[in-house]
Amino acid sequence: MSDLKNRNRHRWGILYCPKVGAMRPMKRWKEICQYLAEKGVEYDSIMSENFSSIERQARMLADNGYETIVVVGGDGAVNDAVNGIMTSSAENKSEIALGIIPNGIGNDFAAYWGLEKDNYKEAVDWIINRRLRKIDVGRVGYTEGDVCGTRYFVNAMYIGLGARFVGITNKTRRFLGMQWISILASMFLLLFERMLHRMHLKVNGEHIRDTIMTVCIGSARGYGLTPSAVPYNGWLDVSVVYRPELLQLFQGLWLLVNGRLLNLKKVVKPYRTKKVKVLRAQNAVISLDGRQMNLDCPLDVQIMPEALTLIIPK
Repeated sequence: MSDLKNRNRHRWGILYCPKVGAMRPMKRWKEICQYLAEKGVEYDSIMSENFSSIERQARMLADNGYETIVVVGGDGAVNDAVNGIMTSSAENKSEIALGIIPNGIGNDFAAYWGLEKDNYKEAVDWIINRRLRKIDVGRVGYTEGDVCGTRYFVNAMYIGLGARFVGITNKTRRFLGMQWISILASMFLLLFERMLHRMHLKVNGEHIRDTIMTVCIGSARGYGLTPSAVPYNGWLDVSVVYRPELLQLFQGLWLLVNGRLLNLKKVVKPYRTKKVKVLRAQNAVISLDGRQMNLDCPLDVQIMPEALTLIIPK
């Protein structure tokens, strides 16, 4: 092992991703740096320039021997960092510990583990405590021309209205603040859209050919669209959502906020599987962990059990 990599093993590599639309993004970062100094944490930090830079920077940290990589950001930043780690040349990439200090508009994956976006001191303390948990990673295989590519996710993959919903919820939360208010605003904006897509999926050997509003393939709860998903059980949860009637739409909103969407049995059909084949998703927006992607079908979605190490609360 080189002297540089040996040095980096015991230091944190921190990726700071300023919150989109924040009035004073450096103020929070200075506060975090001050607290890290008080705690005696040795670290190297990089401020992201844009979405694509986060993945590149995370890969660089992994390749240079950092065994603790911390993301100060939201769901999209976590997704970029995971892709950077997973595509790195590090021999022990599954052993690299990923820590999260919530700092995004959407922090659904961090919230799943009990991390609060306004309590960076608690998040830092938990990373120092270093309780590790192996978690699953979703893998999406796609073809672009003659090139085969791969993307990864830790929360959920959304196809159709679900991807639009997550995107709009994050944008409205930037201005409205509270999660449930932003969800209500998002549903109001999408109320008369309810766009349908011709889809063809293969799940557990069953071919699903139908007009579908949205599909969520979740390793975790996916903003409530896959509320029973567990990110360390080696399975993917799939929610296929058909077009609801107006009354069912409002009922679905209430159930979504309360983590009981699967109770809307006339509209939502759940599955649990190891892999999903998306053969067609006509004109549907696709996103991974809230990050919209330009992916064309067919898509092969699989679960990679215990492929990543996450630092979790006590």
